[in-house]
Amino acid sequence: MSSTDSNGFLAIKNWSEEDRPREKLATKGREVLTDAELIAILLGTGFRDSTAVDVAKTLLKEAGNDLDKLGKLSVKQLSQVKGIGPAKAITIIAALELGRRRKFSEKPELKKITGSKDAYEYLYPYLADQPHEEFYILLLNQSNTVTRHVKVSQGGVASTMVDNKIIFKYALEELAPGIIVAHNHPSGNLKPSQDDISQTRKLCEAARALDIKVLDHIIFTNAGFYSFADEGML
Repeated sequence: MSSTDSNGFLAIKNWSEEDRPREKLATKGREVLTDAELIAILLGTGFRDSTAVDVAKTLLKEAGNDLDKLGKLSVKQLSQVKGIGPAKAITIIAALELGRRRKFSEKPELKKITGSKDAYEYLYPYLADQPHEEFYILLLNQSNTVTRHVKVSQGGVASTMVDNKIIFKYALEELAPGIIVAHNHPSGNLKPSQDDISQTRKLCEAARALDIKVLDHIIFTNAGFYSFADEGML
């Protein structure tokens, strides 16, 4: 059994050589480490007779072994796992946020939208892991390239209020001939609500009077999306 430090924690330096994730990463490469081993590096220590890898495995189990779900957990929720206090919880959240931002930084500044999947991928860095609903608009030029994106509202876990006047204010300021609107469903439900359908219908009617095309309304979840355009709902 590995020895513990003065606090009763199993320190990484006391693990057997083959059980040390840091050394494994240094000698074999990061891609060979499991999710639990990567998280264990962030934790540094376990507790009593449990290693950091054991704690990481328990944490992942609580999140259904789903990194997307793990990324949505709060400091309070992470701290409920034995062996993880607020400091370790914040470290995990910070690491996952860096991963999310890395995905964002790889996105070209100007993105041409050729279909709903392009719009979904563009929005992913902004809407992924959000615990509440947010509503975005993408402003496009004549070649369907995004010139600007704007978050126009933020609400609760089940809804967000959107004023069409605000949407068209941004579109007119940008002289955008086309727009794509999108909002997320934190629940993961891809089915549009009656409010979603009604709001989209009203938006399209108002857009026609201003000679602006609503090219799509995307309902976003981490696992996929619903496209009003693809479903013939515009």
